[in-house]
Amino acid sequence: MSMNSFGHLFRVTTWGESHGPALGATVDGCPPGVPIEPEMLQQWLDKRRPGQNKNTTQRNEPDAVKILSGVFEGQSTGTSIQLMIENTDQRSKDYGDISETFRPGHADITYWQKYGIRDYRGGGRSSARETAARVAAGGIAREAIKALAPNVEIKGYMTSMGELEIDRSKFDWDAIDQNPFWIPQGAEIAQEWEDYLQKIRKEHNSVGGIVEVVARNVPAGIGAPVYGKLDTDLAAAMMSINAVKGVEIGEGMNAARLMGTDNADEIYMGENGPEYSSNHAGGILGGISTGQDIVVRFAVKPTSSILTPRKSIRKDGSPIEVVTKGRHDPCVGIRAVPVGEAMMACVILDHMLLHRGQVGENRGKIG
Repeated sequence: MSMNSFGHLFRVTTWGESHGPALGATVDGCPPGVPIEPEMLQQWLDKRRPGQNKNTTQRNEPDAVKILSGVFEGQSTGTSIQLMIENTDQRSKDYGDISETFRPGHADITYWQKYGIRDYRGGGRSSARETAARVAAGGIAREAIKALAPNVEIKGYMTSMGELEIDRSKFDWDAIDQNPFWIPQGAEIAQEWEDYLQKIRKEHNSVGGIVEVVARNVPAGIGAPVYGKLDTDLAAAMMSINAVKGVEIGEGMNAARLMGTDNADEIYMGENGPEYSSNHAGGILGGISTGQDIVVRFAVKPTSSILTPRKSIRKDGSPIEVVTKGRHDPCVGIRAVPVGEAMMACVILDHMLLHRGQVGENRGKIG
């Protein structure tokens, strides 16, 4: 399996399986001199870490990241950075019953059809456990972005879970970190979401969700035309996250319902440069950042590992009913929020470095 890397100049390769001894990432292309300490990365891994509350899987992993190379005396050296996260709470025996069985909704059957071998313990490489490595790499990207463009801020949050949606008229940016669902609204709404999710868990079922990630204060001019579009790489990055089935930039699919007079963001000259009347484009035009907020949204399917029996087949083709044991998220979209943030950070940094290498400073002046 060779497709384990993404990025151009800032390149990340992840490795490891859900129930192996460890997983991690090799990060290549980080500029030298970026301040990096394990604690800087750990804060983001702690957002994603399982077992923190009853709304996520009860697998209790500390997700403690170790930096094995590429950092000396608290700074990046410019060489490849090796990150490792040990697995400490595997229960591989929970998966013994499915060694010859394909779980509905999982990649078991396609991995087997393609490779003729699969690690059935927790899904192996296809497990959402792999995303811990992305979050660690995203922590490196955040620190490098801070050195290049200190005002950039990346924030993710849930906008819906199953039947529930946020009320955008009551959007509260400061509330996001104050509840376990990363929703931009108050405690009453968070309690409603928790009651809803616990009902689904007790019914031995699961539910999907939609995550939105915003990058603020990204300079205009990041990205490139045609095949090097910023939104192309963002869409690919978000779609590569386990269980993601749809990605939108800005207005996304809803743009098809708008008239041109509504969708085109009008431009005005402000005191500090161009300003826009709206942001239907999601901060990107022609694959290049406008300087507005970059807005990406992705849909996460319901967790396929559920205790409700589902029909499937064994390797020999015989029918079977599958009940997936183990510890699983009733809504994996919750822990996808820090993963989306990490992927946004990696792509933004990659395109900043590409821009710096080809253009340097923006060449087109306005006003």
